[in-house]
Amino acid sequence: MISRYDSSNKKIWHYSVTSCLVPICSLYGAAVTTVEGIGSTKTRIHPVQERIAKGHGTQCGFCTPGMVMSIYTLLRNHLQPSTEQLIETLGGKFSSWECCLDQEEHESENKSDVCTKLYQEEEFLPLDPTQEFIFPPELMRMAEEARKKTLVFQGERITWISPATLNDLLELKLQYPQAPLVMGNTFVGPNMKFKDVFHSVIISPARISELNVVMIDANQGLTIGAGCSLAQVKEILTEMVLKLPEEKTQTYQALLKHLRTLAGQQIRNMASLGGHIISRLAASDLNPVLGVGNCVLNLVSKEGTQQLPLNDHFLAGSPDANLTSKQVLASVFIPFSKKWEFVSAFRQAQRQQNALAIVNSGMRVRFKEGTNTIMDLNILYGGVGSVTVSAKKSCQQLIGRAWNEEMLDEACRLVLDEVTIPGSSSGGMVEYKRTLMISFLFKFYLEVLQDLNVRDPRYPDVPNKFQSVLEDFPLTIPCGTQCVDSHQPPQDPVGRPVMHQSGIKHASGEAIFCDDMPAIDEELFLAVVTSTRPHAKIISIDASEALALPGVVDVITAQDIPAQNGDEEERLYAQDEVICVGQIVCTVAADSYFHAKQAAKKVNIVYEDMEPVIVTIKDAVSHKSFIGSEKKLEQGNIKEAFQTVDQIIEGEVHMGGQEHFYMETQSVLVIPKTEDKEMEIYVSSQDAALVQVGSSRIIISCEFEFVNDAFAQSISLSATGYFRGYKADMDWVKGEGDVYPYFVYGAACSEVEVDCLTGAHKNIRTDIVMDASFSINPAIDIGQIEGAFTQGVGLYTLEELKYSPEGVLYTRSPNEYKIPSITDIPEELNVSLLTSTKNPIAIYSSKGLGESGMFLGSSVFFAIHDAVTAARKERGLTETFTMSSPATPELIRMICVDKFTDLVWSSFFFFSVYVFFATSFSCYQSLLCDFSVGRRKAVGVSVNHNL
Repeated sequence: MISRYDSSNKKIWHYSVTSCLVPICSLYGAAVTTVEGIGSTKTRIHPVQERIAKGHGTQCGFCTPGMVMSIYTLLRNHLQPSTEQLIETLGGKFSSWECCLDQEEHESENKSDVCTKLYQEEEFLPLDPTQEFIFPPELMRMAEEARKKTLVFQGERITWISPATLNDLLELKLQYPQAPLVMGNTFVGPNMKFKDVFHSVIISPARISELNVVMIDANQGLTIGAGCSLAQVKEILTEMVLKLPEEKTQTYQALLKHLRTLAGQQIRNMASLGGHIISRLAASDLNPVLGVGNCVLNLVSKEGTQQLPLNDHFLAGSPDANLTSKQVLASVFIPFSKKWEFVSAFRQAQRQQNALAIVNSGMRVRFKEGTNTIMDLNILYGGVGSVTVSAKKSCQQLIGRAWNEEMLDEACRLVLDEVTIPGSSSGGMVEYKRTLMISFLFKFYLEVLQDLNVRDPRYPDVPNKFQSVLEDFPLTIPCGTQCVDSHQPPQDPVGRPVMHQSGIKHASGEAIFCDDMPAIDEELFLAVVTSTRPHAKIISIDASEALALPGVVDVITAQDIPAQNGDEEERLYAQDEVICVGQIVCTVAADSYFHAKQAAKKVNIVYEDMEPVIVTIKDAVSHKSFIGSEKKLEQGNIKEAFQTVDQIIEGEVHMGGQEHFYMETQSVLVIPKTEDKEMEIYVSSQDAALVQVGSSRIIISCEFEFVNDAFAQSISLSATGYFRGYKADMDWVKGEGDVYPYFVYGAACSEVEVDCLTGAHKNIRTDIVMDASFSINPAIDIGQIEGAFTQGVGLYTLEELKYSPEGVLYTRSPNEYKIPSITDIPEELNVSLLTSTKNPIAIYSSKGLGESGMFLGSSVFFAIHDAVTAARKERGLTETFTMSSPATPELIRMICVDKFTDLVWSSFFFFSVYVFFATSFSCYQSLLCDFSVGRRKAVGVSVNHNL
């Protein structure tokens, strides 16, 4: 949590940030509070820390401190936070979860049943605001005195300059014209970290008060300083919407709609309005709305001031609409909307929150007063090109037209003709993006139609069948029940929910991870060098340039491993050849991780490409490339059975993969001992049996008997315990025996709502019943079920892997690969454990659930399938269609075939063959005729059998 004192209004601001993006030089004059500062086991834990631990909100504990500080910051600002604030901050940690036996309507007939509550609310410490740290008076005094002095921080490679006045900033722009201006560091920081963009000088104007100005002109509009964070912009616009007439706040409401879902709260607290605009990102959510809203950029330089329209020319990067190297964006003027003017914002992303838009749009129309005749029209799209794209020509041709169905038909065709998307565009999805373009246009048409009717009832209202188009999926906090039938005596602790043994340490930041351990003498760091080829022979590895860099000790290859180099299925280091992009070829050892990473980029590997190149499962099947021997169970004479049956149904099922998306770093610390060839290993892996420790001449100088024989013989691996596994008795050659010691069963029923126009869906409710036998700790088991189900939701609806033809995974970062967030959890999630069965094999007749409930996430997929089937049936389409997993918004929308998708396909075909036939679709038939839009609900049932 960052805290700053605003001397102008005598107020202290608290805000949570993503710490890895915060340069330490930017914290001058700020108070920084970390999780260790609000409470610990040595003093007194904070109520937030206690509740997240005792409420079973921690697992590995790596990300728990971030959750704690997000909630803590919220409560420092708002003791009674709203639902929207809770969702924005973390999403559901303080949501309503109940035990079913607490509810009268679910009372068991067996009066001896004991309610197993997951936690006891009455035991929680009350929140006492008077116990919080005060803001340091010294920092308050520094802010009051406001020293007008430029700060300079000189590093090994970079100079950070923080001017105190606007004039100082303009002087620095003359002196360092190429230096970037950094406010929140959400654009420059990631580029420097992940794209190797280097700036020797960085200028931070965060201390300049003129860049944080907010001015209101009662007749014209609002001016917001370019340095204001997006979170501050949201607060300012919210206040304006509450106190001004609706007709004046059309643009403000459209901006707020996007600000609720743009990035996450911690990023919005850092990112500045000016930085967002100047970056001119192709998928910017705000720029299309600001562009159609006739906003103006107020620029300053040593020569004076200049007003630059924030229009399509600026957003497209036109040379005549660019800032010069001497100019600085000081503020943005956002005018009031006029009486007969309507502004709307639209976006569709891979998930509802914290995801870059696939396509977004800002649309504005102004009518001749008292009529529905178009006087001015402006449409901007993001995500469909390398810059924000305007449909300017189409809009000009529609001026003077009445706002009716004929105008909509013409508008759709004009926009598709004008805004073209090349097939090689970034991210692909060309047909889907074009469909979204006109789907948004249809939504805008209906929104304006409704507003016109409100202003003047003589204009038609939106037909009932289209009313759902006007509704956005709400942002809601999940709630639910968790049921455990308990038949044990109250004094029996087995089967009761027990807090994670390290839960409090997770929440207080006291849990020690590999990266928390202090550096030891002569410690070296490894950085990996990975393959850039999908299948190739390694001709040579030239490490000379890497070895010449400061701090580098050695480059380690497969030849340096004296013991086994993994196994045939997975090598520790690539040996002789590489079999995929990203395979580890070698590692660089250096005195710091930074030096090791820099050197890793200098290792030159020469390859000779080999065939075949196997990228997809289809490739692997065609080349008979399988990992391990085939394992199958057959009963009876299968060949004979197929010859005698009445009907044979054939088909294919396609299912996507799922990427490892680590919240915590995967690391290991190995410390060689001075005697007996021993070593201490601190490893973050959850599977100690598969940890391989090889020795090398650099890191480890001794042979090592492998953490596998000990595992197999149940020899103590630590001073605290042993491990006992269950051995299955299966002979795969004979096809006899038991594959697994026991089976876990479960069932799930899910209800979803699908937006047929965009492909978005909302998970409304899921009920899960899981066979856990006699649960030793229902808090753990229920957490595993909920977590596994959510992982399954990601697998079956969100997480689509996309590869290049060369085998490079495109979807490999938080920007491109989206796992479920709070808005993807069902609004109502109910979990019940069945405890009526016994499992004589396991301890206390329990069952290890693990992530067996992951398949239950497919119930959401099947519910989506049923909803799409219903929508297609209404349109007279056959119910037989192919729907592979995952059910992404693109897949859902394009399967919901309608006149818009038909128009896109037809225009795409004619564009491809360069045939001009503007009237290929009859103008006599409206696009709205027998067009079934809106949302469809469906329920899906899935049985988790023999996992």
